Amino acid sequence: MEKWSKWVVFLFFCLSVCIQIPYVSSSTAPLQGNQGNKESSAARTFKLEENAHVVRCSRERSRAAWEVIEEYLMPFVEQERYKISSGCRLHPDNDLYRDQEQHKHHVDINEWRCGYCRKNFYEEKYLDKHFDNRHFDLLNTSHSRCLADLCGALHCDLVMDSSLRKTKCNPAAAARNKHLCESLADSCFPVSKGPVSGRLHEFFLRQFCDAHTCSRGPKPFPKGQKKRTSMLYISLSILTLMLLPLFYFFIYLYQRGIKSGSQELKRISLSGRKKKSF
Repeated sequence: MEKWSKWVVFLFFCLSVCIQIPYVSSSTAPLQGNQGNKESSAARTFKLEENAHVVRCSRERSRAAWEVIEEYLMPFVEQERYKISSGCRLHPDNDLYRDQEQHKHHVDINEWRCGYCRKNFYEEKYLDKHFDNRHFDLLNTSHSRCLADLCGALHCDLVMDSSLRKTKCNPAAAARNKHLCESLADSCFPVSKGPVSGRLHEFFLRQFCDAHTCSRGPKPFPKGQKKRTSMLYISLSILTLMLLPLFYFFIYLYQRGIKSGSQELKRISLSGRKKKSF
């Protein structure tokens, strides 16, 4: 009897162990699942944070596009007193980096200053990295377009790197750039808007679009560029106007001194002659 009781206790123990094992495994499975969900959500959050500062828009090419617009287009537009609409992709509001570029201060040859936090940098590229890391939240990525996308139409390579000019011409790329260029002319300077807009439309075609060909056609920017009057030129002009009267005043005093000196010599010579006659 005692032997049977031992077997019953042993069977009861084995049965209880078998019942507890699925319970433990079922309880640990959700825990592992929750840990997996936490790890996956953390990984997704990290990826989002890592990709949050990624903007697929070249700052360098956007800067080159704006340089072309500012030097080879805007002086002629301002001469006609024409106002480009915000719907035009050449408008400053459609440049993603325009506000940051306006907050760059080139203090000295090897000194660039951030206009937001007043930090100084040795080179412009370090200031660009500073903008990307510290002032990324100031970029308006909601509606601003990438100005670098227009580089093909605006011949940005001519103002960026001279080595790129020697690449072999691709007829398909030239056709795409010409189509983009003509669409810019149509949207920014519609012929139906008036004679001024029509003149600028024709100017834009000649200045930028005609050169998009692999044959020996006209070169980009045949109308040239018109530099805006710089503050240095204005300051020198004002300084010249201020110094010019002083210059003439000194000349007047000098000539007057020569005349008075010659008159004094004449008096001395006349008085000497009178004494000799006595």
